[in-house]
Amino acid sequence: MLQPQQLRVLVAVRDHGSLTRAAQTLGYGVPTIAHHLASLERHFKVQLVERDRRGARLTALGAVLVGEAEEILARLDQAERLVTTQRDLGLTTIRVGTFASIGSQLLPRGIRQLRSLMRVQVEVVEAEPTDVVEQLQAGELHAGLMYDSAEEPAFATPDLTLTVLLEEPYRVLVADNGHYAGQAELDLADLADADWIGSRDEDETSDRVLRRACRHAGFDPHILMRTDDLNMIHGLVAEGLGCALATQAAVDTRFAVVTRPTVQGLGLRRTSFVRKSSAVSQAVDELHRILVSLLPRTPN
Repeated sequence: MLQPQQLRVLVAVRDHGSLTRAAQTLGYGVPTIAHHLASLERHFKVQLVERDRRGARLTALGAVLVGEAEEILARLDQAERLVTTQRDLGLTTIRVGTFASIGSQLLPRGIRQLRSLMRVQVEVVEAEPTDVVEQLQAGELHAGLMYDSAEEPAFATPDLTLTVLLEEPYRVLVADNGHYAGQAELDLADLADADWIGSRDEDETSDRVLRRACRHAGFDPHILMRTDDLNMIHGLVAEGLGCALATQAAVDTRFAVVTRPTVQGLGLRRTSFVRKSSAVSQAVDELHRILVSLLPRTPN
């Protein structure tokens, strides 16, 4: 296994041109420098350093390795500084995934309250629900906000714990100066020829809800464009280029759009706080408590 000391030795040999000067710089003895170089060469099964009376220099392959070694050592140094600084300041860092709309409204309030209670650094990662779940399971996130359909739960797995924060009825997002905005309630059958804005992932909750509802109404929705950019969705709808599924809380009032319910009913979008079922940090527990307090918990 490669050791950081071995890579530092290789960099020092390149910079100083001899084992003796590399040893002086690093505070090692020459035999230690020679030992680390020999270990590296055994690991790669190739000569990395050439030595003669004039000193030492890297071979072509040694030069390739030292370029990568510098990046590795820089990352290690950065990680050490980060951990040491946070240790000295008493900081905890957690990474939280969230989706746009309600996530952007709710999570900042939760973070503000959390930081008033404890020394914590919160890194926010914007991601769709499927990505939040994948990153949680991979250990890349500590917690997340995600949504799914209350009628078709998509992420109930033993390794995740979900707390429902909010349930809202799905509605159709339309241009506020268009034909559909003048109706108090829409019949999906009347939207058979309409264009729709879909999610990038066809398996995301909103797309599954849309397909199910439209097929019950006797047609397949025509997808004009796929995007998860909330501004783009609002912009396209405001220009009358298509419709989209949304909830009232997700509406950006800067755009000329409105939502309308449908005769058929589209079900409920469920927003949940999700974390690993295994032990989590105090900061994650506290953020969970705060978010639950910010919104009345939906009864099961």
